[in-house]
This record gives sequence, C-alpha cells and structure tokens, in this order.
Amino acid sequence: MALEPAYRSATELAARIRRGDVSPVTVVDECLQKIEERDDDLNAFVTVIEEEARERAREAERAVEAGDELGPLHGVPIAVKDLFDFKAGVRNTMGSKPFEEFVPDESATYVERLEEAGAIIVGKTNTPEFGHKGTTDNRVLGPTSTPFDLDRNAGGSSGGSAAAVADGIVTMAQGSDGGGSVRIPASFCGVYGFKASYGRVAQAIRPDAFLSHTPTIHAGPITRTVEDAALMLDVMTGPHPRDPLSMPDEDPDYRGAVRRGIDDMDVAYSPNFEVFPVDERVREVVDDAVDAFEEAGATVETVDLDVEQSQRELADLWIREIGMLYHSAVEGFKDEGVDLLGDHRDELSPEFAELLEDTRDMSMIEYKRDEQVRTAVYDAIQDVFVDHDLLVTPTLAVPPVENENDPDVQTVGPTEIEGESVDPLIGWCLTYPINFTGHPAASIPAGLTDDGLPVGLQVVGDRFADTDVLAASGAFERVRPWHHTYPPR
Repeated sequence: MALEPAYRSATELAARIRRGDVSPVTVVDECLQKIEERDDDLNAFVTVIEEEARERAREAERAVEAGDELGPLHGVPIAVKDLFDFKAGVRNTMGSKPFEEFVPDESATYVERLEEAGAIIVGKTNTPEFGHKGTTDNRVLGPTSTPFDLDRNAGGSSGGSAAAVADGIVTMAQGSDGGGSVRIPASFCGVYGFKASYGRVAQAIRPDAFLSHTPTIHAGPITRTVEDAALMLDVMTGPHPRDPLSMPDEDPDYRGAVRRGIDDMDVAYSPNFEVFPVDERVREVVDDAVDAFEEAGATVETVDLDVEQSQRELADLWIREIGMLYHSAVEGFKDEGVDLLGDHRDELSPEFAELLEDTRDMSMIEYKRDEQVRTAVYDAIQDVFVDHDLLVTPTLAVPPVENENDPDVQTVGPTEIEGESVDPLIGWCLTYPINFTGHPAASIPAGLTDDGLPVGLQVVGDRFADTDVLAASGAFERVRPWHHTYPPR
C-alpha cells in the first residue's frame, strides 16, 4: 500500500525542504496540528514548544529563500525525550513530580547538535520517572500508549518518542538508553531504534562527568526507516571535550552502511539469550524474521551463549547498577535543594522509591563484585564475535503490555512469562545485558503477532561495529519492509 503523508521519511522531508518543494512553516504547522488531534489518545508529549517551533520554522523558511547554507535536518520537526535530554529554557520533568516545573538553563550536547543541524524541536516526550523501567507511566502525565493498541503501553523509557514516531506525528525522535530505553519502545511501537557504541554520542554531564558508564547510558535515534536513523546519527555522534568518555571522531559512513550488502556476514541467533523465558507469540515472529538475513545473503547459525547467571540474577544486577547511578544524581539534586528520599519521598512512584531505598546502602566492595559479574556477561557476548559478525535475539520477551487504568497504580511489565517469574521493571527485556557491555545494538520491527501487536528483533554488533548493525538493519528492511504495518492515519 502507498504510504500516507504522515509516514514520509525524514530523509525525504529534509530533501524537499532544501529544494523548496515544501515550506518548513507548513511542515511544523502540520506537526503541531497532529499533536493537538492525536495526543489525547497517545499521551506522548509532556510539553509542546509551539511558539518557538513556529518561529524557528519561519527562520528556516527565510534561510531556504535566501539560499543560505542549510544543515542536514534543516526544517525537520523532531521530538526530544523529557529525561536528561535537556533543552535550555524548556520545562523538563524527568517524569517526576518533584521536577514537574523544572527548567534547565543548558541543553544536552546532542540536543544542541540536532538544533545546529537545523532540526526544529516541537516538544518533549513522556518517560517513566528517571527512566527506571521498561514501560512509560508516571505521576506527572500517566501512561503512553502504542498506536497499535491504545490500551497497551508504548514501552520505556523513551515511550513518548517512539509513540510519536509510530503514529506519524514526527518523522524522527531522540531517545536515551540505559537498559534498552531506545530499543524497548521501538519494539512495542513497531519502529527502528538504534543504540550506538558507548561513547559515540557524547554526553557532557555535570556535576559527574563519569555518571554514564555503569550501566552504559546512550542517546540515540528512533525513526521509521534505517536511513533516517543513520541521518540522525551523522548529526548526534562525535567526541566532545567535556565528555571524558566520548570516542574519537572516526567519521563512519552511517548512511553508506545502510546500503551495504551483508552476503559476507555470519549471524549468530540466540532465541532467548540462553536464560530468558520468551512468550511463544514473540518466539514465532522472531524465528520467522531471522530468515530475512539469509534471504539477504548472510549465514545464520543458532548459538548457545555462555551466560552463567540466571535472568533474575542479571535483572537484579542491572537494578543495583542503575540504583547506584541514580544515587549519584540524587546527591546532585540535594545541592539544588531537592531531597528525593526526604521531603519528596511521598511524591515518588512506589517502584522508583523502593529501587532507591534498596540500593542506598550498597558498599563499594559489593559494587566491585557486581562489576566482576558484569565482566562475565561481557565475555559471554564478546565470545560470540570470535566467529560471528552479529548477534540477533528478540528485543523483548513479550508483546506490548496493557496500561493500568488506575492513576494510583503504575504500569509495569509482566511478573511471569511461560511459567517463570521475572522482574516487572526490566526482567522481560533482552536489552539490558547490552548496557553492561556497551556494544552497538538496534531493534528492528520484526513483524506482528496474530492479534496485530508489534515485535522487535534485536541486532547486536561487535565492539565499535556500528556500521555492521546498520548494514544488517538496512538489508532486513529491504527484504522485509515494515512500513505498511503502521495503523492508518
């Protein structure tokens, strides 16, 4: 079927704006109108930046008319996550009641780069409180829905961004990923989410410049096409002098990689990461989707991973690591006069408060022991790349979960899958082990279950082999295009 105008690509839109075929003013007006018409259903946007977006669109139109040099995203409306992805002067809640009216005075590094490339930010998108779980729901805005079923969650923690892209409101959006938060909502919303190698997208974080390494925290694109993700990566990636963990500028050809063939690639397929229970509906879709790599010319082999820990032990490890990261941030908030576990304890969601309290008294010895377990996970994953170019798994163990209708109850994931107990915050996500390791990874729309719910396929590359992940994603998209699957708008 022909794509509706709502589902045009950012690459096409940027080219049409540069040629003068379409006005950025018209494009932004249409985008803002879509938010007004649809967001009551989706609940994707926390803050809409209407006045500034219209003014920037007018400036973008004048630049086109004047023949000025234009950035690669000139005039393209985008959405930005409402977590640590600050835009100076714009409310940023982080999904938390104590920060409901917080306004940062500096922009995140990658947000600055997106705007310098000409992108027009139309709004900040919903996230769970401090991104602590794989679903998007909070006490500020409530749950965000996937467009495939408005009674089901968009996934988290970049759920608002993924829902806005899947619904055709914007062509691309920014997300962040500390346990799968780009890839999880990409799976629940049937879009493409890419997590670059750790350090490739610089993050000049203060007051703790080293905050993002345990687990590895990433910012990345959420789009409907692989080429659009590559275009966004061209803008977002690169070192920054204020980020001591950012990678050197290797200038990889992201967009060229999307068009590369993969007939020389060996793909390792793990149906369950060795330790995760996987819903049979997901397993059926993913087993079929993996064949697409062979159709594109690659060799696919089912492998066993040498993962020694149970999925429950791995989930507990991630929660302890993310808890330690949150405590570093919490201490910084105290300097701003906000004590989350003091005066604001009752404003926090119960799950987030419990996470903070359970990890508050960890010792440094316990922390370093956890790093040894993390090392074992890294070795198990890295060993795959001795004989293979890619590792492929389901992105998630379940299709989109139902939203909670009670505002006093937070939406979380399942507590049990195929008869096995899992942690409802993150234990059903096959994504977070890759945040122990920092490898590049993406979630590709693999297909739909029999009842029309989207399923994601996770593609993991060797260390720093971001272009291999893009090449495999692009090849999959050519063999098994997914653009016809979006709900009509």
